[in-house]
Amino acid sequence: MKRFIGVLVCFVLLSAVPAAYAQSETNPPQQAGQAQTAQPNLVDTASSAVLLEQDTGTVLFDKNSNEKLPPASMTKIMTMLLIMEQVEKGKLKLTDKVRASEFAASMGGSQIFLEPGEEMTVDEMLKGIAIASGNDASVAMAEHIAGSMEGFVQMMNDKAKDLGLKNTNFKNPTGLPAPDHYSTAYDMAVMGRELMKYPLIRKYTGKYEDYLRENTEKKFWLVNTNKLVRFYPGVDGVKTGFTTEARYCLTASAQKNGMRVVGVIMGAPTSKDRNAQMTKLLDYAFSQYATKQLYQKDQQIASIKVSRGKQKEVGLIASGNVSLLLKRGETAKNITKEIIKDEKVKAPIQKGDALGTLVVKNDGKVVAKQTLVASQDVKKATLWELFKQSFGVFSKSK
Repeated sequence: MKRFIGVLVCFVLLSAVPAAYAQSETNPPQQAGQAQTAQPNLVDTASSAVLLEQDTGTVLFDKNSNEKLPPASMTKIMTMLLIMEQVEKGKLKLTDKVRASEFAASMGGSQIFLEPGEEMTVDEMLKGIAIASGNDASVAMAEHIAGSMEGFVQMMNDKAKDLGLKNTNFKNPTGLPAPDHYSTAYDMAVMGRELMKYPLIRKYTGKYEDYLRENTEKKFWLVNTNKLVRFYPGVDGVKTGFTTEARYCLTASAQKNGMRVVGVIMGAPTSKDRNAQMTKLLDYAFSQYATKQLYQKDQQIASIKVSRGKQKEVGLIASGNVSLLLKRGETAKNITKEIIKDEKVKAPIQKGDALGTLVVKNDGKVVAKQTLVASQDVKKATLWELFKQSFGVFSKSK
């Protein structure tokens, strides 16, 4: 019996090693690139953390970044991202009035104390969400955009899938505790990175204090829950979070010397620990790394021919900044750029349609990729317009 137990224990120990190894190999952080450097011990008391460079998506620091945890009010990053998309598409204006339902006004936790039937502009609601972490404002906006909170939550989860996030599931737009509502440090960083691509949002997330209901008896003072906005130079976002279950969380974005980074802390024991560990992450990023920008967002890089369109070609612009991430003191050598275009492009085309890819290599190694999109709409040509185009080509050939 002793021999049998001994053999059984050995078998269990030996089989556990490859199983653990396989798990670490098959579930790495879903990152655009990994900084090849020894990782310092910057985060000790938080459950998980990650640090991304904005333009390349490169992971600069990682601690349990794929562990599923409750994100608390960091959930509102996705809420704000969907609002920004609606504004960008012209479906929502900052001056639009949003009415608070009884359900929205009933939200507990952090709030701006909306009353049932009260109206505020999208601009004011964004202040309430970004600065004061208003749960009532978040639900009011969700209902305004999707018709119901449930419909908006479906939009949130669809967007998470579009971003390639496999470890996130939302049940509400607020982050209030709910079964099966979870995310990870890495997924939250990706969401924060996407949100920071909209310069307009920094008007809200980067403001330390503001007011709602000004010039009324119910004037309401807003103070940013992200204290680093005031105390760390360059921080202009993104969102804090706290519940008893999630403990203290923070997604922060900061820019310095042309480089922007996004850091996430989840499960810190106190707000002081949360802010101190985020400060260490940001200090590390700006002291050890730098970026060299090659192209700005919306800069035209190439053009592509269009068949059956009112125009014969359309410009290809970068869908985001294109940069190289370098260690401090390092210089870029042998940079090459390759533009891969779609083979057949037919009208109609909408501005923003993906039509190609820019690939940047350093010494033959891919260091950056960026989607190239149409710079403008191209409508489908009429038969008469196509005839005139063909006649013009024929005349030139003559």
